[in-house]
Parts: sequence; structure tokens; C-alpha cells
Amino acid sequence: MAKHIALFLHALSGGGVQRATINLAGALVAMGHRVDLVVGSLEGPSRSRVPATVRIVPLKRCFRWQFWGPALRADPGARDLILRPVILPLLPQRAFYYLPALVRYLRNERPDVLVSAGTHYNLVAVWARRLAGVATEVIISERSALAPKLAERWSGRAWRWRYILPLITRTYPEAAGIVTVSEGLADQLARLGVARERITTIHNPVFTGRDMEELADRPVPHPWLQPGEPPVVLAVGRLAKVKAFDVLVRVFARVRANRSARLVIVGGEQDRGLRGRLLRLAGSLGVASDVDLPGFADNPYAFMARAGVLVLSSVREGFPNVVAEALACGCPVVSTDCPFGPAEILDEGRFGRLVPVGDEAAMAAAIEATLDEPIDRPRLREWGRAFSAERAARSYLALLDPPSAPSR
Repeated sequence: MAKHIALFLHALSGGGVQRATINLAGALVAMGHRVDLVVGSLEGPSRSRVPATVRIVPLKRCFRWQFWGPALRADPGARDLILRPVILPLLPQRAFYYLPALVRYLRNERPDVLVSAGTHYNLVAVWARRLAGVATEVIISERSALAPKLAERWSGRAWRWRYILPLITRTYPEAAGIVTVSEGLADQLARLGVARERITTIHNPVFTGRDMEELADRPVPHPWLQPGEPPVVLAVGRLAKVKAFDVLVRVFARVRANRSARLVIVGGEQDRGLRGRLLRLAGSLGVASDVDLPGFADNPYAFMARAGVLVLSSVREGFPNVVAEALACGCPVVSTDCPFGPAEILDEGRFGRLVPVGDEAAMAAAIEATLDEPIDRPRLREWGRAFSAERAARSYLALLDPPSAPSR
């Protein structure tokens, strides 16, 4: 039976969570369901990727003081827990600003299902459902590693994570489904206090079928990816410290000392000034003429289909979409064996080389070995396309209609 499904996101920016959610929306619509993409902001490059058959519902952001009452009423027994991470911070997490609007949406639209992504949005989704008093079933999903945030709780604004954990263990069990995007994340969430049997791993929806194939076949405007040029070492991701692109630049300098190659890092800037620092690092290593950071790309698949190797240098992930996307495009992969996701996607190294986090010598050697002896591209494509949007959509729906136990 067709369902009315709402997917709750903060914005339509170009990150992996946004791409995965839009892919999931498209797959659900193709299966005959009515889908709303409920977002805090309409701005962002991912808006053009939303299928016309998906309704975009913008939420009105409230003033800071306007979410205090609803947050406290959502769980009166947890007022002391809610005060520190939600009410007291001078700069609260942006998810909380949309709590009143999400309550109004649920009361007015009454979707069958609300799917949220990310810790604070998960809390808001459960609270909004309580306050709205509707029968909507909530599925929450964790997309990134929580333990490092908890460990760094005294740095900058991260102190509030100390008080988030009790809210997670108190609130998450109310959801109809608790999803993580990798088994490693599931195990970590269980160690933090959520019952392991309640957690389901559903890998991010990456492969979208003919649409993705058509995008990968499109011409790529970058001159370094034209026929006859030296091989390109490609990285795709937001310019952020966790991606360890400084390590990748140093690794590339090692590779470049031995062979002709180029490095292209595709992604918008999150950490202010990081692009300039990376270019200065490349200059200090003598490889500036072979390093380019062209910014965000609407179609990274065309880059992946023509690169010599995609490299993930991250310190941590939840499920690195770019690794599965590269495989689906037939691009060889080298990745850090970081928590969490790369080892699962690459099947413990069968479909790409894994190296220890921060080991520059091992990464350089793996890149050179991959350029010399890449895994067969059709084999990579076949494996990568198993991470399909249709499979993910069916897995989410199965949480709402679990198979019946066999009769005795």
C-alpha cells in the first residue's frame, strides 16, 4: 500500500547526507509512494537534483526563544537534560529552530512516516511527533561517528555533546526504527547505550540506475581529465579538517616525485581558509602546478569515471558515499581504513586498497600500485551498483512492515 513519507533535512546543500536523502526520495516515489522533502532551508546546490515528483516543504525557522517551550514540553521528565545542550547554548544547534514548524507540519499533513537524519534532527523528529499527537511513525538515522564528538566535548562548542548522550539513550527507543549507515556505527551506538537489537544497518542509497550512468558519461570540463593527460588522483568531499586533505597533498607529493600525475580535490569549503592553506602546502612541496581545487561540482560522477584513482584520506566517516559512488562509476579506490564504512564498502580490501589512517607512505604506495594495476573497472561497477537507492528504500519500508514470524 502506498504511503505518505516525509524526509527531514536541514538544507539542500551538496553534502553526502543530502545526496543520499534525495536518492532515497527518488526511489520511494518510483515505488509509488508520496514523498515530501521537509527542509529547513531551500538554498543549496542539491535543490536541482530533487525529482519533480518529490514535494519540497520548507520549514519556517523560529526565533531562539520560541523553541524553548516546545522542547521542554516534549519531555517534561528530562528538563534538566534538555537545558544544557538545547536551551542554554548561545548558539544552539540549528535543528532546534525548526521544532515548532515541524510540529505544525505533522499536525497538518499527518504523513505515515517521518525519516530524519543526524543526531539533533532525530531528537527533533521524535519530540515533534510527541507534541503533534499524530500516529506518524518515526525512523531516525545516524550518519556519522558520535564517539569522537563525545571525546572532544570540551573543545569549542563541542562541550554540549556531553549532555546529548543521555537524550539519545532516552529518546531513540521511541522511534519505530533506528538506522545506522554502517555496521561500525551500529556497534558504536550500541556501546553508547542504545539496544543493539533495535538498530538496523542500511547502507546509503548511492547508485540511482540510468540517471547516474548518464551523468557519469557526460563530458567533464576539467582539462586534466581529457584523453592523453597524466592520470588524475581524485578526492571528492567538503573541505573540512576531518577529510585530512593536507595528508593527501603530502601523499601526492610523494607520488609525483616518482611519476607524472595530477591531484584534483572536488568539494565546497567548510573550514574557512582551508583551500588557501592546501594550495600553499602544495606550493611548499613543489607540486602546486599539478594540484587543483575547483570547488563544488554538480556532477562528480563524470570526474570519477575518468580519474585514475579516487582517494579517501578521512580520519573518520559514517558511510563515505564517494567510495561507493566511485566504484559504481568504475573508478579504482584507495581509502584509509577509518571508522566507519570504507572496509564495509570495499569488502575488507577486495574492491580497493585500505591503508592505516595517517600513514602517508602506505597511502602513496597504494596509490601507485593502483595506478599500475587497477582492479577491473566492470567488476568495480558491478560491486558499487549493489549500493542502490532501490535496495535502501525497500530496507527502510521493511522497518515499518517487518516479516511475520513463522507459524508453529
